Amino acid sequence: MKVLIWLDDMRDPSDSRMDWLAYSPIGRKVEVVWLKDYHKFRNWIMQNGLPDGICFDHDLGEDTPTGHDCAKWLVNYCLDNKVSPPVWSSQSANPVGKANINRLLRNFISSLEKN
Repeated sequence: MKVLIWLDDMRDPSDSRMDWLAYSPIGRKVEVVWLKDYHKFRNWIMQNGLPDGICFDHDLGEDTPTGHDCAKWLVNYCLDNKVSPPVWSSQSANPVGKANINRLLRNFISSLEKN
């Protein structure tokens, strides 16, 4: 089964009142790993490798690293390990933060394609 990291400090991906998995870039039939902060995100990937997909939230709490910080870490991880990032999407309600995450990852993919 494919693995999806759900990076979000508040939105429970299994909450039946919302179809949060509509944001999944790899479909709904996935094993969801719900991570709520930068440190858990980084540690999970360091221990398990890249998932098949990631759903990013931008704002992960006050005075804490953001989903954009997680995406920057992911780019460095991919560079260090010579791998492409997994497919991603963003469920963030922060339009600027969402755009920044998407721009960072799209630019990284473009740079890989040029090499």
